[in-house]
Amino acid sequence: MASYSIKELENLSGIKAHTIRIWEKRYGIIKPARTDTNIRFYCDEDLKRLLNIAILNRHGMRISDISKLSDPEMSEKVINVSSDSSSAESSIENLIIAMVEMDEFKFDRILSRYIMHEGFENTVIKVIFPFFEKIGILWQTGSINPAHEHFVSNLFKQKLMVAIDNIVVPEQQSTKKFILFLPEGEYHELALLFYNYLIKKSGKLVYYLGSSIPFNDVLETTKMVEADYLFTALTSSLNKEELVDYLNNLSDKFSIQKIFVTGLQVKENIVRFPSNVLKVSSPMDFVEMLKNL
Repeated sequence: MASYSIKELENLSGIKAHTIRIWEKRYGIIKPARTDTNIRFYCDEDLKRLLNIAILNRHGMRISDISKLSDPEMSEKVINVSSDSSSAESSIENLIIAMVEMDEFKFDRILSRYIMHEGFENTVIKVIFPFFEKIGILWQTGSINPAHEHFVSNLFKQKLMVAIDNIVVPEQQSTKKFILFLPEGEYHELALLFYNYLIKKSGKLVYYLGSSIPFNDVLETTKMVEADYLFTALTSSLNKEELVDYLNNLSDKFSIQKIFVTGLQVKENIVRFPSNVLKVSSPMDFVEMLKNL
């Protein structure tokens, strides 16, 4: 069973830790366990209940009324308000609940409803990316069971692969060529798959190498297909010096290509990029870049 601190509950639910403590004391909405040193910690059921409370409260229901509901009654009301809403925030909260419950049917229903309202690209940008950002820190700290990560990652990957497969591949002679890869030690490829989708949709040809690709393999592939552009993502922990060395090595070895780089490391570290290496801050930014290629 997963274990959450009150700060992690705050990050996931959007309800301030101070408010959670007041609601605990005044309404008994959740009852934390305590460590031997008297530190609060919470379980999956506490998280699910608090997320349901957050959804109902945001839809105008008073906490004093919510606190009187049983868990089945609360879940029923959440289903009712969520079915009438295409809110990204509510969708993300419901996805977290479905993840904790490992409920594939609920997970798929939430995503499909949002896709129907907003389209596939907007769903990825407004729901899927923020969802992974919201819970990503919990995976790094071990708060969430690894089974949860595999469960949701594979469900998202299935939808991305279907969307990618539906795009017609252009003729090689008539378009610019991208090589997409993750460096050795990088395995989280969902973001790279979405950029694959965006590039293919723009009419470019993509050679998708996948995760944890040795540097020399990228070099040989680039020569073989005469690629115009490279695209990679850096998520795993790197210090600033390691990041600068890697970017400079990319720039030096692929001096005639433009190289697009995204990921947590390039967003969080302020470094000077070589002239042929371009930082991608978001999918929306990259869509604009594609228009000028």
